[in-house]
Parts: sequence; C-alpha cells; structure tokens
Amino acid sequence: MSRSQTQKATDFKLDIVADLHKWRAFVAIGELGSLTRAALYLDSNQSLLSRQLNALERECGARLFNRTGRGVELSEMGLVLFPQVKALLTSAAQLQQDIRGEGREPSGLVTLGLLPSIGLPLVGRLFTEMNQSHPAVSLKILEGSSGQVEEWLADARVDIAILYRYGPTLPELEQSLAVVDSYLIGPAGDKLTATPEVAFRSLNDLPFILPAAPNGLRTALDAVARQQHLKLGAVIEADSLPLQKSLVASERLYTVLPIHAVWSEVQDGRLQAAKIVDPPFHRTVAMASAKSKGPTRAVSAVAAKIVSIVDSMASAGMWRPRVQA
Repeated sequence: MSRSQTQKATDFKLDIVADLHKWRAFVAIGELGSLTRAALYLDSNQSLLSRQLNALERECGARLFNRTGRGVELSEMGLVLFPQVKALLTSAAQLQQDIRGEGREPSGLVTLGLLPSIGLPLVGRLFTEMNQSHPAVSLKILEGSSGQVEEWLADARVDIAILYRYGPTLPELEQSLAVVDSYLIGPAGDKLTATPEVAFRSLNDLPFILPAAPNGLRTALDAVARQQHLKLGAVIEADSLPLQKSLVASERLYTVLPIHAVWSEVQDGRLQAAKIVDPPFHRTVAMASAKSKGPTRAVSAVAAKIVSIVDSMASAGMWRPRVQA
C-alpha cells in the first residue's frame, strides 16, 4: 500500500470554536470588565455582544461571566478558558497577518486621541510622513479635552493617546516626548503680555478663560496658585481651543497655553504671549498606548514616527527635547 493511501489528514473537530468573532467578544469583555466598554472597543453594540455571550454560554453549558454591580467578571469556567482562547485568537491574528503580508509591511487603521493644541502642529506632518513610509497604514484622529482622551484610552477607543502631564513623573508605560513651557496669552496691545516673560504671581486675579475641571491644566495651575497664595479663577470655562483664542482676542481675557498652540496668532499680531517664570510652569508631552489593544506593527510604526517628528520639532525650537529614561 502506497504512502499516499495510508496518510490521513489531521482530524480537527471544530464546532464551539468555529466562530472566532464570538470568542473575540469574550476576550474583550473579559479584559475590559464591561459589555459597554467592549462594544465601544469592537465598534459593535451592547445587545449584539450580549447575544453572542449568551450563545457561547449555551454552547459551553456554563456561565462564562458573573454579573456585578460594576459590570462583569470572569466566572470559574471563564478563568479556565480565557488564556486558552486568547492564545487561539493570537495565533489566528498572526495567521491573518501572514496571509495578508502584514508581517512584512505594517498596515491597518491606527486611531490617535489628541488634545487640539497638540494635534495642530503634529497631525499634518504625521499624515504626510506615514503616507510616504507606510502607505498601507491609515490614521483616524479623535480630538478632545484631556478628560475625554483619558476616557478613550481607558476604553481602548484609541490605540495611541498624546497628552500633557504636569507632574515630575509620568504614569506607568507612558513615554515622554517633549517638555514645553507655558505662556500667558493675552490680547493684542496688552501690557502684561508685551514682555517676553511674566512672573507667575502676575496671574493673580486676572480674567481667565480656562478649561473646565477636572482638567490637568486647571489642577496644576490651582496647585501652584495655592503655593503662591494667589487667587486664580476663570470668568469663563471652555474646553474649545479656538473659542479660548477667539475670546482672549475679542473680550480681552487671558489664558495659559504652550506657544505652539498660538504660533500663527502671535505671528499675525492677533494675540500676545509671555513665558511664565518664577516659578516656570512646564508641561510634558506624553504618549501612551491602550493596554488592551497591544502594539501591532501599524501602531508601533505610528508611535515611532511620532517620536521622530516631535524630536525634529524640538531641534527646530518648538519645544524642548524629551527627557530620556
């Protein structure tokens, strides 16, 4: 009997694991602890995920999650299955990448969460350079307040978040990109911002337009003001950067921003900027990746390009170089 007659194909019995989409939902729910967050992450809806989860539990003949007041947590059976299912999905994703050739060239959609003042100088150049070096990678940009970007990062709605940090240290797994000085921004013809520098104590009792709390800038400003025994309040609260700049110019208010956020307005004479000193008021531009998504090749390529662009801008004098670890 020939070898071809004796050989047999490997006998895989696939039933309960045939639909990997349901198991992808299982892993997302297990990692995020919430059907709502998992639905946002998967760009799905909660009712569909609930149906998929119910179908899995029927097929397994056991509960995979226990419902809690704060969401869901893996059951005893779920804890047993979770690492095996995650390994299965990792292998399936790698197979898909190999089939599509993604092991050779990064591709896919990368979502960035940015503050408006950071996005303005960065996004155009990032798009151009990624299109030149990695044309198979596409970008999706979400702009919002610091609180919104933090929420998107926690919910894994963004792959990469770029934020301002005001403390001496960064949260775990975040990378410092640059250090920027803060400036007191005033209207054209304003005496206080007509000089290159202004002492922090000069901010006492000025009519400010500032982002609404909770906000990193407000928290940091309030902390320094308390140390200096100063009164620092906002006559108007607004998270919109264009609105802040417009009302400073038209209503003769003040705000606090990095110089790159008002570069064109200062050059055109519509606004004035004086660097805050004594004490200086610094902020760190930091980059963070969503923990639950993981650094795919496309995300890693975008992150590396962001570091390169920010370093180039630091060399040109837009901000100071990042603090090396």
